[in-house]
Amino acid sequence: MLASMRNPLAVDSIPFSHRHLLGIDDLSRSDALHILDRAEHYIAKNREPDKKHAILKGRTLINLFFENSTRTRTSFELAGKRLGADVINMSVANSSTKKGETLIDTAMTLNAMHPDFIAVRHPESGAVHLLARKVNCSVINAGDGCHEHPTQALLDALTILQHKDKIDGLQVAICGDILHSRVARSNMKLLNLLGAKVRIIAPPTLMPACPESFGVEVFTDMRKGLKGCDIIMMLRLQTERMEGNFIPSLREFFHFYGLDEEKLSFAKPDALIMHPGPINRGVEIDSKLADDINRSIILQQVEMGVAVRQAVLEILANAPHE
Repeated sequence: MLASMRNPLAVDSIPFSHRHLLGIDDLSRSDALHILDRAEHYIAKNREPDKKHAILKGRTLINLFFENSTRTRTSFELAGKRLGADVINMSVANSSTKKGETLIDTAMTLNAMHPDFIAVRHPESGAVHLLARKVNCSVINAGDGCHEHPTQALLDALTILQHKDKIDGLQVAICGDILHSRVARSNMKLLNLLGAKVRIIAPPTLMPACPESFGVEVFTDMRKGLKGCDIIMMLRLQTERMEGNFIPSLREFFHFYGLDEEKLSFAKPDALIMHPGPINRGVEIDSKLADDINRSIILQQVEMGVAVRQAVLEILANAPHE
């Protein structure tokens, strides 16, 4: 599947040499394809009765989550355990940060325990990069503020490849709360890197400053933005990051920017629907479309998440570091 996307002179000749996975900006096209190629191996393995490997036997993964996230944390936990690693889950609710310990204090404490990987989710943009400078192990960004969520973008790319057999040349629309979405930022970067034609659709109040700088087409009219699209990627309204009123009401938001049958009709007849979850039914997407087995690939995204995170852990464990 990935063979048609490769330039063999450019992809396989350069080894993956990153210690961390902090953002899509750090990856070359070769790096991204290397991760996706390895993730494909784990898709089939994860569907077998025996899902276990011993690739990371003796290694330790710490999931350090300062924000709640059932999907992402569980996905990293499964990925680590299926590769044979010891996995520790740390929630901020049970962390010393509640007692006033700083992020750096926490990083230094964990570093003293000699983990091999730390997957970090934090509400502040840039916090993961700061932590990565203070530890000796590999750090994986599991979402930092409104900044990036690289493994989500990688699993989205893998999901598209599984259904469309390519990314290059596809018209992808990312719709909804672009302003607050780290998923949107990582996807815009990765999809552009892999040759997709990316559009973003949002009301002006949920559009980032200078949106064209992301190398995308910008639409505030959803019907115009969806015209001729192959993939429709809906986003969750990030109400927890909103200070003030960004939309008049949820009902009005759905009327203009929620995906329903009528708006979907402007996309290609075989257009597929994605959503990083959790879904707000009747706000970002109609329930009937979210559950449509012919159009929705939302559950496949969840499956691809485990495979991508297995690939990331294996590659970081084996990468030569300077």
